[in-house]
Amino acid sequence: MSAPVRQQGTAARTAALLLPGAVALHDRYLAELEHLVSIDSGSYSPDGVNQVAAWTVRRLTSLGFAVDRVPVTAEGRETCFGDLVVGRLRGQLPVERGGRRILLAGHMDTVFDDGTAADRPFRRSGPLAHGPGVSDDKGGLLAGLTAVELLLRRGMLDFAELVFLATPDEEVGSPASRPVTVSLSHGIHYALGLECARENGDLVVARKGVADFVITVTGRAAHAGIEPERGANAALAAAHLLIDCQQMNGRWGDVSVNVGMMRAGSRINIVCPEAELHVEVRSSTDTGIRLARQAIEAAAASLSVPGATATVRQTEAIPAMEDTPAARAMLTHALEAGRELAIDLGAAATGGVGDANTIAGAGVPTLDGLGPVGGGDHGPDEWLDVTTVPRRVALLAALIVALGDTGGH
Repeated sequence: MSAPVRQQGTAARTAALLLPGAVALHDRYLAELEHLVSIDSGSYSPDGVNQVAAWTVRRLTSLGFAVDRVPVTAEGRETCFGDLVVGRLRGQLPVERGGRRILLAGHMDTVFDDGTAADRPFRRSGPLAHGPGVSDDKGGLLAGLTAVELLLRRGMLDFAELVFLATPDEEVGSPASRPVTVSLSHGIHYALGLECARENGDLVVARKGVADFVITVTGRAAHAGIEPERGANAALAAAHLLIDCQQMNGRWGDVSVNVGMMRAGSRINIVCPEAELHVEVRSSTDTGIRLARQAIEAAAASLSVPGATATVRQTEAIPAMEDTPAARAMLTHALEAGRELAIDLGAAATGGVGDANTIAGAGVPTLDGLGPVGGGDHGPDEWLDVTTVPRRVALLAALIVALGDTGGH
């Protein structure tokens, strides 16, 4: 377990010192944001993601990071993803003197197809900036880089190490980057997620975990007109199983169970011999996912159609980012800095999954939503409130300082 975070007062004092510098960097932030948003970098567009990766490498290198650009592939998939970027910056306070290793995590990919940046280019409308990925997560990724620069300009290096992670496939569940993220989390004391803040400004203290299942129902084919009694209709068994799964909602608090896809049969004159259900489970705790899996397996073992059988296979498992005392201790420092910056902060739990889930699942205390305020993610009206950028950058930088020196130096 990580040592207790530094005494109260550090985050507030640091935030006040850093705000003028964050304001001074604002114009460049906006210019860089426009550049990044103009690049199509959908998860399945590796060339575009790699343009963002190359830019991120240059930016990290200019800040003094030692940078690795890592090609990643997803086991068992032919899909090609862009490269992962990892930067490491040594601080001035060794671990044995109370210094801590802090991971900053953001992602370079978006959900949008090639051509979207040209169809909906970056634009400003009053306090809001619009464009594909402006909030999720180019605004947050850039906020992390800007916060680090702010600290370097002030010579605030009282930490053991900063590790900056930029992933290429977060929007599709990080199938290629997840093993690297888990490995990178070893030895990290605190993690700060660079997803943008909730629309009301809240930080994210918990994210639901996800487990995906494929249920294969096997029946017995027969001529539907001549001897249907010799068959076992897999589609009918799957239909009853679908209802059983949907009725699990509400059984264990916030656990949700959704049958998102169903496939059955191939010809209308054959008693259906096989069907398939794709089921997603989400829960704020790993215990909730375990209970749902047990219930799904029990339902699959007792089908309503004689002669039909079912097998359950788990295809995805992303741990919950649970609301823990360690995360709440980090939040305390953020709230302290927020008060100094006149930011009204709250703590949110969300059903959305991100790289913070993987990091928290590896045992690292994690706080997310530390980018500027944004919303409309994944839609045509995605926005970022650019007036929130300087204070949110100062908040993030102050939090790094508060967490980086747990020895009180």
